Amino acid sequence: MVWNRTTHLWNDCEKIIHQRTNTAPFDLVPPEDGADVSVRVMKPLEAAELSLETVYEKFHPSVQSFTDVIGHYISGERPKGIQETEEMLKVGTTLTGVGELVLDNNTIKLQPPKQGMQYYLSSMDFDALLQKQESNVRLWKILTVVFGFATCAALFFMLRKQYRHHREKRRLKQMQDEFRQAQERLMRETNAEGGEALKNACVVCLSSTKSCVFLECGHVCSCNQCYQALPEPKKCPICRQAISRVVPLYNS
Repeated sequence: MVWNRTTHLWNDCEKIIHQRTNTAPFDLVPPEDGADVSVRVMKPLEAAELSLETVYEKFHPSVQSFTDVIGHYISGERPKGIQETEEMLKVGTTLTGVGELVLDNNTIKLQPPKQGMQYYLSSMDFDALLQKQESNVRLWKILTVVFGFATCAALFFMLRKQYRHHREKRRLKQMQDEFRQAQERLMRETNAEGGEALKNACVVCLSSTKSCVFLECGHVCSCNQCYQALPEPKKCPICRQAISRVVPLYNS
């Protein structure tokens, strides 16, 4: 058991202390009686789908002293015991082998393929093994399609966000250009009219004439269009005081 510092609990953990593997040559023979054909199986432990039968299993609980308990709390590991298991492939087990067949000195051998393909020794028949592999392939295809769609969707949203950012940036630049052109036009009108247009220009757009009186502050600083465009709650652009009502201003 291992101490979890986040949950402050002991969690189960398995660790292989010693593993010993013994292999003995064996042959695969047809189920029909009297058949004189056998296939020698090579490197069976490299095969997938090989299910061994448990023939011996025993748990040896650990005996702990008080000093061992203190040491376990300090180290963060506390052994519960040792699980001893023995697995083997019994004689007479029905197996289906899929691999590379070679002929060596009149002996047919089944060995792992040299092209890196999968090597199988399974207790299922060939049709069941083939159906299982097709199901795995179908599952991986579905996962590939799902993750492909997810990747395309994420890429689409990223490109859409970048497009919106670029469009907003272009709109702001266009507004800045329009504002600069309005300023230049206003400066030309000011130079032509002796400064009267600048005095009566709206402080927001600098193009229209002031036409609103904000109460209760009393500032005259905006045209009616810019007043309507102010965000709620509407505040005076000069003093930032809340606007309770608006009185129209008429210039003679």
